[in-house]
This record gives sequence, structure tokens and C-alpha cells, in this order.
Amino acid sequence: MDRRYTEDELIAKLFAPLAGPAALGLMDDAALLPPCVNPMVATVDALVAGVHFFPEDPADSIAKKALRANLSDLAAKGAEPIGFLLALALPPDWTNQWLEAFAAGLAEDCKAFGCPLLGGDTVATPGPLTLSITALGEAAQGSFVGRSGARPGDALYVSGTIGDAALGLRLRRDAALRAGLSPKARDYLLERYLLPRPRLALAPLLRTSASAAMDVSDGLVGDLAKLARASRVAARVTTRDIPLSEAAREAIAIDPTLFELALTGGDDYEILFCARGNASEIERLASAASAPCVMIGEIIAGDGETIFLDAQENIMKFNRLSFSHF
Repeated sequence: MDRRYTEDELIAKLFAPLAGPAALGLMDDAALLPPCVNPMVATVDALVAGVHFFPEDPADSIAKKALRANLSDLAAKGAEPIGFLLALALPPDWTNQWLEAFAAGLAEDCKAFGCPLLGGDTVATPGPLTLSITALGEAAQGSFVGRSGARPGDALYVSGTIGDAALGLRLRRDAALRAGLSPKARDYLLERYLLPRPRLALAPLLRTSASAAMDVSDGLVGDLAKLARASRVAARVTTRDIPLSEAAREAIAIDPTLFELALTGGDDYEILFCARGNASEIERLASAASAPCVMIGEIIAGDGETIFLDAQENIMKFNRLSFSHF
């Protein structure tokens, strides 16, 4: 077995190249950020092997998923990325090769999303691989999009397609379902579980048009309930309007019970938002930004209630609302 990097070596060789000027070459105890003209937005997500990803997942995909989950939160707030902090707890079996692939994946996304590394910490753990990213962003003055601004009369939109990642996770555990899908559908759903697509391109539209927004990370049904409670309103959704990919439709045709999983399973990292105005124009602007969205319902008077109507306009009941850690 080759000698492992020391902590100083892995910082200098693998992570310093990812750092922006504010990180001071990762040679100090903290980063020195220039003052922001606009308010700063901060968000943090922790990922644990065996909970948020499979231990055998590619190292570069794990790195990208961790960063993209945070970038999705920034996008939902209408914020532009500034940089991020990384805390990495490595289990006893880590190798130089694994860490090099992890850093390479992170480097690709740092460049792709304009989000440099600002600093962090690397430690050993006897437990599973654990990593936490804190992302910082900047929102234009007065344009932060919280969860609490929805009002009756707002239309309800969601970006992209819903349920792909949850179905991709099911495929990892269900060989029969995996075998029943076409190769194209199978590969698409598996990739959507591995690699979220943060909708940063939607942030400018949210800043100008959205009254409330959040990213869909724990499942559309449960996350809409969170938004409704925060805004002290109710929401009504027609499920036939929820956007599904061709791959998701193929899986649901094999097993119709998977439709509920698609709506409640989580890991979508799409944007759920409320807005007034011409729906066609909002959808056109989103498509022009390469972040397509569709209207799926409306905000109505109430106090946190959410109503999901099936194709016959009957109220749907769910076994659970969303993914939960506890």
C-alpha cells in the first residue's frame, strides 16, 4: 500500500488548487472575505455514507452531490454563489486514489458553477464517510426569496421534473424494476440520483417574480407543506400537472405505486416557487434561462394545508409526506 498523504500534503496538493483568493492559499486559519455590497446568504448540508449516498458511489459524484445540494439552496433563495467551506471526515479505509477523485470532481464543479473553496477541515473518523459543505451566496438588496411570502392567488410552479432521483434510488435496491426498464430510462434515473442539477439559472427570475421559494430536497409533497406552513397559507395541486420525465413515466407504468414515491421520495433538487403574473410568460422566461418550469397549482387561503388532486380530482392521501432523517 502506498503511503497516504499527510494532512498538509492533501491540502496543498488536492484542495489548494480549488481555492479562491479569499482562502489565502488555505495556509491560514480562516478565509478573508471582501465586504459584500448585498446581503450574504449561507446554507449548510451534511452527507453521510449509507444515508445520503452509497459508500461505493464514485468519489467524484459524492463530491459533486455535496456541493450541488448546497447550490440548490442558494438558487432557491435567488442568490449567486460566493464560495464554500468543506468539512471532511474520512473513515479508516480511505486511499489517495479515492481522495484524488473526490477533489477532481469538486474542482470540476467549482469551475462550472463559479464557486471556489474558501476553507474547511479534514479529520479522521472510525465511522462512515461524512462530509459537510457550507455554501455562501449573495442576494441583491431586497431580493432574498424566503419561504414565508406566498399569498392566496399566487400560482405554484416547479422546475425540471419530479421523482427521478427517488426512482433512481429505488433502482439501486430493486433488481426486478431495474431489469424491467429500458437501458435509456434506467441510466437516466440512476444518473439523476447521483448528480443533482442545481437550478442557479433560475435565480434571476426568482428575484424578480417569486413571492416564496424553496428547493425540493425531501420530496415535493412534504416540502410544499413546509412552504405553506411558513407562509400561513394553503396550497392546491393537480397531480396531472406535475412534470415527470419519460423515464419516470416508464417506471410508474411498470409499478403504479411508484407515483407516490416520485412525489414524496426526495433528492429532486428542483425549485418550488410561487409567483403572480402571466403564467405563460414566467414559463417562457424560465425556459429561456435553460431552467424550465411549469405551473402545478395555486396558493389558497388556509393555514398550512396542502391538497393534492388526482386525475379524477379526488384528494390523494400519502403514506408519508417526505424523506425524514428521524
